[in-house]
Amino acid sequence: MTIARESSARSEIYHLKASGPSNWRLLDPAIERIERARAKGMPVGADVYPYHASGTGMTSLFPLWALEGGFAETVKRFGDPEMRRTIRRQILGDDPQFACLLRHAEGAERVMPVGFKSQALKPLAGRTLDSIARERGTDALDAAMDLIVEDGSRIESVFFTMSEENVRKKVALPWTSICSDAGSMAPEGVFLKRMVHPRTYGAFARVLGKYVREERALSLELAVRKMSGLPAETLGLKDRGRVAEGCFADLAVFDPMAIADRATFAQPHRYSVGMRHVFVNGVQVLADGEHTGARPGKAVRGPGYKA
Repeated sequence: MTIARESSARSEIYHLKASGPSNWRLLDPAIERIERARAKGMPVGADVYPYHASGTGMTSLFPLWALEGGFAETVKRFGDPEMRRTIRRQILGDDPQFACLLRHAEGAERVMPVGFKSQALKPLAGRTLDSIARERGTDALDAAMDLIVEDGSRIESVFFTMSEENVRKKVALPWTSICSDAGSMAPEGVFLKRMVHPRTYGAFARVLGKYVREERALSLELAVRKMSGLPAETLGLKDRGRVAEGCFADLAVFDPMAIADRATFAQPHRYSVGMRHVFVNGVQVLADGEHTGARPGKAVRGPGYKA
């Protein structure tokens, strides 16, 4: 906020959230602070995804210094008994400078590894770190370090650290854009080799189905704007995000009574339902729910682009 105020630059709060039960009460003051800034004319906004769980590598449980030098160095540290003790002391201590995800989650039962590379470990995907540790006769921290070493990867994981009430509140704010925080994937081929967060496939349909139709947390019109016109304005894309003469014809036709997400944490590679037709740059790419094979997409460049 200070940078936004002193530079007059547009600012976007990336994934507005209050992570960890002890922090849930801090969301309202954060919203109030943003709204005060907006009332003064500061160009401040935020984006949100409609889930009470975040997703990142299990390595994020550990202090940054333990990850320095690349993954190979991390594995060496995790294999050194003395270094392990040092890591554990910092995580289990009360150092206010160290924001531990495990501490935020307030228990390993809120941590779910999902992205194993090792075939031997894949059966553990979708179980909580707490249950895996108990099965192995160890605690969560040692189990996490062991798994990372055994799998040879950062292990994509899901962290259930947010409040559903807060998610509903954030989704309904008129100045938050909806995001997926994920790349574009398909439930086939190489994409199936790794687990992903269900937001990869379901974020936008979830807002329209759960929060608009079922819970009536916000209007359909506002939800559509938060997925189109608002983010386009934030990025300075004048010819996108609106149905108007002279704009690119990017159109999505869906059934508001059928649109719904189908991706889950256990089965994330599932398309949403209810989307009927999609046009990109005036070319139909989805017809009656089926891909046409057309690929009319192009790079979208904002006002800061220089050839």
